Amino acid sequence: MGPRHSKRLTDDASTPSEDLRHHVGRKASSTSISGRREEGQVSAERIRRHAVRHLGYSTLSLSMHGLEDVPVELWEVRELQKLNLSLNCLSGLPPGLGRLQNLVILNLSGNELTSLPAELGLLRNLRVLFAYRNQLSEIPEELGACTKLEVLSLANNQIRSLPASLGSMRHLTKLNLSHNRIAHIPACVYAMRGLIFLHLAGNLLENIADQIQDLVNLKILIVEGNHLHALPKTLCLLSSLELLNVDFNELQSLPMEMYLLRRLGKLACHPLDKGLHIVHNPLLKPIQEVLQGGLNGLYNYLKPG
Repeated sequence: MGPRHSKRLTDDASTPSEDLRHHVGRKASSTSISGRREEGQVSAERIRRHAVRHLGYSTLSLSMHGLEDVPVELWEVRELQKLNLSLNCLSGLPPGLGRLQNLVILNLSGNELTSLPAELGLLRNLRVLFAYRNQLSEIPEELGACTKLEVLSLANNQIRSLPASLGSMRHLTKLNLSHNRIAHIPACVYAMRGLIFLHLAGNLLENIADQIQDLVNLKILIVEGNHLHALPKTLCLLSSLELLNVDFNELQSLPMEMYLLRRLGKLACHPLDKGLHIVHNPLLKPIQEVLQGGLNGLYNYLKPG
């Protein structure tokens, strides 16, 4: 959201957080059903006032508003397509989230969420989900129903595995699972054939399964900061790979077939550089002198004959 829209959210007499706390979050005072319904409609309209059109999307940002609970009236603003609830104090989300079935982008990052509601699976139009920097230990199986997802970030949580249902996310191109507690790459990940970007740094990986070869579109694979002892030969069949980061592992050797990864281009040092990142490994073969010759020197060393 650009500066103009951010200003629009804050130039009322009260800030959105104050408005939502004082008006939307309060309980209806009327004891009649019609009175409560009318109160809810008024409160929902107050939320709508803070929504903006951004790049053609109906957008609402409540980021950094100190929210501990989401006002129930928010779930009545069903036209929302982009919702930002990041950097609050949310520990959970109610089932009402499933009513926002027009959502395309949902940002839940930087909260205190310990779980995600099963109703998340009702958001069939969702394309981007950010839930990084929370306290999630598991992901609901129902999320697999969000088959239009293209970007999923679950980094910096306490996740050990993923449900098999996520393997149906054939449109997913970017998956970030970095800095969790994953000891084995979940089987469903190998079924995500559309993946271009896979980030698994800072986990507990000791190996990569041969099925990695199924991710034929993969261009970026980051597995630095794990406990990898070896790389599978099948990894070398990923001919589209442009960045492979295996820094800070326990690799003592490299597969001879590494020379097939021609798109890596060079031995890289800067974190954002494309190429092969291989520093801080106890390599015995090839010896460090070979690596001083760059990627071509490495490939010539590995290539048979």
